[in-house]
Amino acid sequence: MSTKATPDGSVSEPLRVPERLYAGYVFDLDGTIYLGSELLPGAARVLRALRELRRKVVFVSNNPTRDPEEYAVKLSDLGVPAPPSQVINTVVTTTDWLAVNAPEATVFPVSEEPLKRALRRRGIRLSEDPAEIDIVMASYDRHFDYRKLQIAFDAIRAGARLMATNPDRFCPFPGGRGEPDAAAITAAIEACTGASCELHFGKPGPVMLQAVAAALELAPADCLLTGDRLTTDIQAAREASMASALVLTGETAPPALAEIAAEDRPDYVLDRIDRLVPIEQWEELGW
Repeated sequence: MSTKATPDGSVSEPLRVPERLYAGYVFDLDGTIYLGSELLPGAARVLRALRELRRKVVFVSNNPTRDPEEYAVKLSDLGVPAPPSQVINTVVTTTDWLAVNAPEATVFPVSEEPLKRALRRRGIRLSEDPAEIDIVMASYDRHFDYRKLQIAFDAIRAGARLMATNPDRFCPFPGGRGEPDAAAITAAIEACTGASCELHFGKPGPVMLQAVAAALELAPADCLLTGDRLTTDIQAAREASMASALVLTGETAPPALAEIAAEDRPDYVLDRIDRLVPIEQWEELGW
């Protein structure tokens, strides 16, 4: 166990690093592998090592503004190529759930194009006519406006259900900046309609966790989920009975850990993501 020094020289939350390898690794993307358009320190190194060690790797994101193919392109451009099949995000989980559980439903996605495109490909009918809408799907939508809110309002007042792609309040950017995320859209619709969101398809919800488990095909005790958010990533690991690692390169700063109960703390706390691999393994790899 080591500690991380704060700018004033004081010692903050102790760092706890894994002493073993896991069979499967689940990685959040934004704030964990990269931040904005920059790869985070140690990300390329740890992914290369895990592949050499023949460990299963899955990338998971609550962000629905890209589909898996677009994520694969971004990862490749950053020097950590991955096939789209290794990326599970809320475009995938939302579309899959609707195709299986509500294939005849007409959906109004308050979203950006990747989700709309995926829904059309799966044969899900979309509409902006409140009289036709069965499900309003709130999402991360940087083109949200009063017109969309009015359609959602009218549809729900006519009996439509409210769901959301993900529960995130904001999406982090470099330098501490960020943008309002799907929770802001959901809250606006809830506020004017009095409706409650029935289900979301991101971490730490059951739909996303089931998709991750199906992709890994491993016992939860053999898997480690790494992310930068306590309320989505670390809670998701806990809900899935997986080990958890919080990396201090995104949303969560060390002081936040002092405010949570012991049972809600992550198993590991890392200042950089390549601390996931024990020192002995780096020596065996000859790195």
